[in-house]
Amino acid sequence: METQELRERIAAFPRWNYRFDFDHDVSTPLADPKRAKRHDQRRRYVLEPLLGLLGGTLSGRRVLDLGCNAGFWSLAAIESGAEFVLGVDLKQEYVDQANLVFEARGVAQDRYRFEQGDFFARKPDGAFDLVLCLGVMDHVNRPLELFEVMNAAGADLIAIDTEVSRARSSLFEVSTLYSTRDVEGDGMVLIPSRGAVADLARRHGFDTVALALNLTDFDGMDDYRRERRCAFICSRNFDLAGLPAEKRGRLLPWWLRDPRALTGV
Repeated sequence: METQELRERIAAFPRWNYRFDFDHDVSTPLADPKRAKRHDQRRRYVLEPLLGLLGGTLSGRRVLDLGCNAGFWSLAAIESGAEFVLGVDLKQEYVDQANLVFEARGVAQDRYRFEQGDFFARKPDGAFDLVLCLGVMDHVNRPLELFEVMNAAGADLIAIDTEVSRARSSLFEVSTLYSTRDVEGDGMVLIPSRGAVADLARRHGFDTVALALNLTDFDGMDDYRRERRCAFICSRNFDLAGLPAEKRGRLLPWWLRDPRALTGV
């Protein structure tokens, strides 16, 4: 693809949620540049322990990316050696963006497919080794059905990144999204506690680890620092004991355990 054509096709979209860099200093624009750093940190936080569990590569594995948006996590999976990635998203705009990104990056067409659709209404075809559910669980009000969709994919591994309740018990908080742009309905969602994620996973035969934070700093990551967001690895057959697990204080709330909270750092 010629550089000018790529620039024009990128500019034709009114909004990009992720930054992608291409040759000749071509990039997708972000309204808030801090989000690029945020997503890079999220990628390291989720993928490093996952790849460590799998010997450093996704080679030979088929990956299902739910709520794929512009293909950020799908591309991360391909770059980590995945054999094939299927990305599904409600919005055709994001499916078109993902296809453009993969075309511009020169990914072989037999290694990926992006589909527009509601995965609750039509479960994705095929069997998969890994399901990516990153930034999705906190955007739905049907978490039990979401786990049924992931379970039906047949994968031994699920990676989840979601807003979470800080409650110690297993429950869901009713919340309303500030924007309904990327969801169906009125934006009312159910936010799981850590225990609720683990209980839903256990219901389908998965063990779960809430991952310890692996961030260079908290610039643009305040929801993680406040323990309002967390990533999880769920597995049926892999031993998760070696994963870096989150340690939460039993008595003190986060703002007393984190001295930076008192200084505004």
